[in-house]
Amino acid sequence: MGVSLLLLVLLVTIIYLFASIKIVRQGYNYTIEYFGRFTTTAQPGFNFYPAFLYRVGRKVNMMEQVLDIPGQEIITKDNAMISTDGVVFFQVLEAAKAAYEVNDLYNAILNLVTTNLRTVMGSMDLDETLSKRDEINARLLVVIDDATTPWGIKITRVEIKDIRPPQDIVNAMARQMKAEREKRANILDAEGARASEILRSEGEKQGQILQAEGRKEAAFLDAEAREREAQAEAKATEMVSQAIASGNAQAINYFVAQDYVKAVEKFATSPNAKTILFPVEATQLIGTLGGIGALAKEALGEDGIAVTPPPRRKGPFDNQSD
Repeated sequence: MGVSLLLLVLLVTIIYLFASIKIVRQGYNYTIEYFGRFTTTAQPGFNFYPAFLYRVGRKVNMMEQVLDIPGQEIITKDNAMISTDGVVFFQVLEAAKAAYEVNDLYNAILNLVTTNLRTVMGSMDLDETLSKRDEINARLLVVIDDATTPWGIKITRVEIKDIRPPQDIVNAMARQMKAEREKRANILDAEGARASEILRSEGEKQGQILQAEGRKEAAFLDAEAREREAQAEAKATEMVSQAIASGNAQAINYFVAQDYVKAVEKFATSPNAKTILFPVEATQLIGTLGGIGALAKEALGEDGIAVTPPPRRKGPFDNQSD
């Protein structure tokens, strides 16, 4: 009887000891209550708290957690109805506050995010809600984190997953985008045509400038040629005048022969002339040319024998008795 009682006491003791051991998993904290009152927090690992006197109150997840925000309808500042949803990332820093400062932590965070999401996005225009998503996330993070600080949690991130405007607004935005792109295309076409016209006008201007410069250069060269020709003519006239002044009668023949040759050239080039009648004898022209050669030799300062014209031949119209 005594042995049985001892074994029973031993068994009860073992059961009590096992009931007093609290093994806490990594990533969790357990709140320990003494007759229903919070006393301490059990950390991950082995913990011993006498059974029947102490018990585990809440098992609090200390890892970072994700909470989905369901889709909801929000009216923007410019009275546009949009649908949106998101996610919230948070982490419990103080297990006792998360367990005893708020009832149903997840539901509290969900409602807090929903109401602030309506407040933030409702104060913005539709274009702002679509283009300033980062700003919305930042504002929600500050507001929600400040509100949840007494609960012993830290809001690490708030993200808007999707913003869905009504279909009619989507269609209007598509038309607006198309019109804007067409406007840009028309502007680019107009700028291209303008640049093309400018380049073409510049090319025509440069071409006219080059043509004018060419005509100017040609006129200058023509004037220079005429000036040199006049100088040569003046030089020849001066030389002939000097020859006449020195008593050389052949100088006069120079001008006579020059005019004579020009007259004969006109007769020869006339399109209506079939027969050419010389008003003077050809021997006179030969004599005149001989005088020109002698005059040229004298003008150049060359010594030589004077050219004597050949004896005059009788022409067909001369008197046969002569």
